Amino acid sequence: MKIAILGTRGIPNNYGGFEQFAEYISVGLVELGHNVTVYNPHFHSYQEDTFKGVKIQKIKSPEQTIGSMGNFIYDYRSLKHALAQDFDLIYEAGYGTASPSYFLLKNSTVPVLTNMDGLEWKRSKWNFITRRLMRYFEKLAIKKSHYLIADNIGIQQYYKETFNADTIYLPYGADAVLAYDEQALTEFNLQMNDYFILIARLEPENNITMILDAYLDSGHPSPFIVIGNHQSKYGKYLQANYPHKNIRFLGGIYDKQKLDSLRYYSKAYMHGHSVGGTNPSLLEAMASDAFIFAHGNNFNKGVLDSNAIYFTSREQLAAALSDADELANKHKASFLLGNKDKINNNYNWNRVIKLHEEVFVDILEGNGKKLFPDS
Repeated sequence: MKIAILGTRGIPNNYGGFEQFAEYISVGLVELGHNVTVYNPHFHSYQEDTFKGVKIQKIKSPEQTIGSMGNFIYDYRSLKHALAQDFDLIYEAGYGTASPSYFLLKNSTVPVLTNMDGLEWKRSKWNFITRRLMRYFEKLAIKKSHYLIADNIGIQQYYKETFNADTIYLPYGADAVLAYDEQALTEFNLQMNDYFILIARLEPENNITMILDAYLDSGHPSPFIVIGNHQSKYGKYLQANYPHKNIRFLGGIYDKQKLDSLRYYSKAYMHGHSVGGTNPSLLEAMASDAFIFAHGNNFNKGVLDSNAIYFTSREQLAAALSDADELANKHKASFLLGNKDKINNNYNWNRVIKLHEEVFVDILEGNGKKLFPDS
């Protein structure tokens, strides 16, 4: 199969979840014998033409000049270019800035799959007008895509109940971590089992202020480590508003072993994502044997089941942080066992890559309808 993956900020990953997904899936499909191209913005730091056998197609993106609006132009140029090639299948990672270009699909016979991500229109960083636009773009994607992908059962249920739209469930992946490096603790002057950690894009819908406020309310003496791009507008806001000596902003870290080790050696890992979808950093926390405190929404519960301490308010989390050691003594061993079992049986990358391959083959062989729950 000749497969194109569009809609990300490129591989190798130095940004976030979709980029990580594109990297793992593309390399895995190449190893299975397929021809895969990932579309990168021209300014990506990796400037080679291939990455581990994956072809890199560079597309001019004005994002650095005009900001996030440039993503609409980048996605339009990417889709227009891809449709002019001889790909068997095109995979769009997200609909937010891609679906306005789906008028290009009118005369196309190439199946386009759109990963619907989370509830983009709920992101608190958007103003009222942008949220209305995102809801319109969501409907465009539903109407114009040949197939819709949901990475979370909760998202699948949302599209069925809200739009009567069928989606194909294809999860993200993670592999159980087998080795950790204590040097990560030394590098950041941390002590084993004596710090809390949060790894996320620093954006409002990830409930970072709720988590940091709860930490301060708890009065816990262990430091709190925040990993994410703190040079963004919101990242700078967080640094300015949380100058406490025990809250440390480390910036973005993309060394996987270092991140795995920091999760593993922490007292607890905070996961505040709340707008849907399966966040890769949550799977990686599960794979790293982290003791997880998670926002108690249906999307996170659909991944973690009962293997986390849940919170929905500042007060709940503050109380849990105050009792972190007692909660760990009571629950940590069983939580870690349950989460590692999920990673090994449901989310391991080999399984996820094979699932994607099987779905792509079914679609190209004309058996796409059997992929839907009610078919």
